[in-house]
Amino acid sequence: MSPRLSLACAALVGVCAIAPAKGRSQPGTPPDPAQPTEAPRPEPPPVDDPGHQTAENIAAPDEMPDYLLKSVELGLKRLAEDQQPDGSFGSGRFGGNVAVTSLACLAYMADGHLPGRGEYGEAVRKGLEYVLSHQAENGMFVADSSHSPMYGHGFATLFVGEVYGMTAGGADTRLAQRCHEGLVRAVRLIEQSQNDEGGWRYNPVPYDADVSVTICQVMALRSARNAGIEVKKEVVDRAVEYVKRCQNPDGGFRYQAEMGTSLWSRSAAGVATLFYAGIYDDPAIDRGLRYVREVSLPGSVPEQRAHYFYGHYYAVQAMYLAGGTAWEDWWKGIRGELVAKQADDGSWEDRSYGNAYATAMALIVLQMPKRYLPIFQR
Repeated sequence: MSPRLSLACAALVGVCAIAPAKGRSQPGTPPDPAQPTEAPRPEPPPVDDPGHQTAENIAAPDEMPDYLLKSVELGLKRLAEDQQPDGSFGSGRFGGNVAVTSLACLAYMADGHLPGRGEYGEAVRKGLEYVLSHQAENGMFVADSSHSPMYGHGFATLFVGEVYGMTAGGADTRLAQRCHEGLVRAVRLIEQSQNDEGGWRYNPVPYDADVSVTICQVMALRSARNAGIEVKKEVVDRAVEYVKRCQNPDGGFRYQAEMGTSLWSRSAAGVATLFYAGIYDDPAIDRGLRYVREVSLPGSVPEQRAHYFYGHYYAVQAMYLAGGTAWEDWWKGIRGELVAKQADDGSWEDRSYGNAYATAMALIVLQMPKRYLPIFQR
């Protein structure tokens, strides 16, 4: 870890189980996610327990079995085949999307590949070039085919922040400089587009907000701050206040601050938001974790299909940062479930956003225990 990253990480203060489908491959022999092998564990200790620690330095038993490693290897290879000549990922109406491109590159970085370094270093370099070349004058990362542009901007800012935080200059000093310049402009856009409630919505104007877009911006700000970019504390504080106002009495989170129902995917995102904002000891986190575990713990309840990859992308981060049995139980269930969903060609399917998106998300989840990405550090 570079001195810049090490120093910056400390600076932030306040993101049914199924049987294998016909035609799906099973690299290795994962446990059947529909058949739990032991009784459910008791609820995890409160996050504000003085002895609470994340999973960053405390691994769960047998975190990376052989079948998982083979699945990841196959998935990374397949994802590389989906990269376009211009460096982008995605197809159909999400072709050239900066969010999908950024997530795909993060999937490679989660395996330790950096721009120009490692087996897939060239794929990451080309993806980074694509994202950096699609930053508008106002600082927004956006491509012509982008939908809901603040989503894309948040994921792209996160990606560039992770590259900058993991790049220590030297032969790539020019690349680091470009990332720095792009990050500063991207962060300023996020700060300027925060609305009066403290959140963000689909477009870079301060008129509306929802939990889903807000978590993208908070993660982006966290990554940038980790890498040494100045982020206004009041922006993060207001985001925390907004997210807390979106929590329902059942512990879940609604879509916006007005009344609404809880949903597991945005509830996982809500808990992750608080963690990435630097909030670790708070009753809102305990309630949120309990809700997510009760309604969507893999292998213990029917599979939650709505926003499947989105939800598990945030849920695995929330459980990892919670640590203890919350992480161990969730990880043990989701890894088998995801591997069972993998197709013979190494991809994962999502009919709404495309296979490149689903494959990237699945790979990020499955590589969480590798602990490469700075964003997952407390």
